[in-house]
Amino acid sequence: MTDPIDPAAAGAVSPAPPALAEDTRADAPARNQWWDVWDQFKTHKGAVFGASFFIFVIAAVYLGPFLWTIDPTYIDIRARNSGPTWAHPFGTDQLGRDMLARMMAGGQTSISVGLTAMALALLLGTLVGVLAGYFKRIDGLLMRTTDLFLALPLLPLLLVMVMLFRQPLSASFGPETGIFILIVVAIGITSWMPTARIVRGDVLALKEREFVLAARSIGTRPGRMILRHVLPNVMSPIMVSATLGIATAIITESALSFLGLGFPPDFPTWGRLLFDATDFMQQHPERVMWPGLAISLTVLSVNYMGDGLRDALDPRIRGL
Repeated sequence: MTDPIDPAAAGAVSPAPPALAEDTRADAPARNQWWDVWDQFKTHKGAVFGASFFIFVIAAVYLGPFLWTIDPTYIDIRARNSGPTWAHPFGTDQLGRDMLARMMAGGQTSISVGLTAMALALLLGTLVGVLAGYFKRIDGLLMRTTDLFLALPLLPLLLVMVMLFRQPLSASFGPETGIFILIVVAIGITSWMPTARIVRGDVLALKEREFVLAARSIGTRPGRMILRHVLPNVMSPIMVSATLGIATAIITESALSFLGLGFPPDFPTWGRLLFDATDFMQQHPERVMWPGLAISLTVLSVNYMGDGLRDALDPRIRGL
C-alpha cells in the first residue's frame, strides 16, 4: 500500500481559517440601503423607462426654451392654422402661435402644478396620518374628517372653489399667480386623504415594534419619537404616494383647464391647449394629439415610477 499524500508536501494551499474569513467580512464597509433600493429599482424595466421619460419631459419643457427661442405668445396671423413645417415642427394655432413653444410653456405650468400640489397633499396627508396613528385620542376625529373629505365629490368641489376664489386671488396676486395658487391649493386639499390612510396604518404597526417600545421606555418625547423613529420608517409609502400624486395633480389641472376654469386663455397649459384644439380637430388633428400624448405619457411614466418604487422600497421583495 502507498502512504497517503500529505497536502502540504504536494503544494496544496489550505483554506483560510474561518475566523480570518469572518474578520474580513467584518472589516468590509456597510452597504447603504439606498443602493439596495436602486438595485431593485433597476430590475423593473417599466420603472426605469418611466423615470427616463419623465426626466426627458422635465428637461424638454424647462431647458427646451433655451434652444427653441420662439415666444409662445408671439402672434403671426399669416402663419395661422399651418401644419408641421421646418419653421414650426408642431404647426401653429388659430392665431399663428408656434405650437412647439406653447407645448413647452404648457408643460412647465402643468408639471409645476403637479409637483407643487403633490407636495402640499403629501404634507397634509403625512401630518394627518402620523398624528392619527400615533395619538389615539385624536385618531377618531382625524379619520372621520378624512372620511368626510373622501365622501365629497371632487370635481364639483373644485369647480366651486375656482368660482369662489378666482377673482379675489387674481386681484391680489395677478391673474397668472393667483390662478396658480388657487389650483395648487384646490388640488392639494382635495387629494391628501389616501396618503393619510396609508401612513396611519403604517404608524399603527410601527407603534408596536420593539425599537419604538424601547425608545418610549427610556422616556423619549413624542415629538422626538415621531421625527427620529416613526417618520423614517414610513418613507416608503410616502414616496409611492408622491409619484402617484403627481399624476393625479396633472390630470386634475388638465381637466380644469379643459373645462375653461383653469389659467387665462393666453396662458398655455396642456389642458388648455387640448381645449383650444377641439374646435379644429377635424382640420388639424395633430393639435389635439400633441397635448393629449404629453399628458398621457407623462402620467403613465409617473405611474410606472410609482410601481418601481413600491417594489424597491419593500424589504420583503428585496429579500432583506
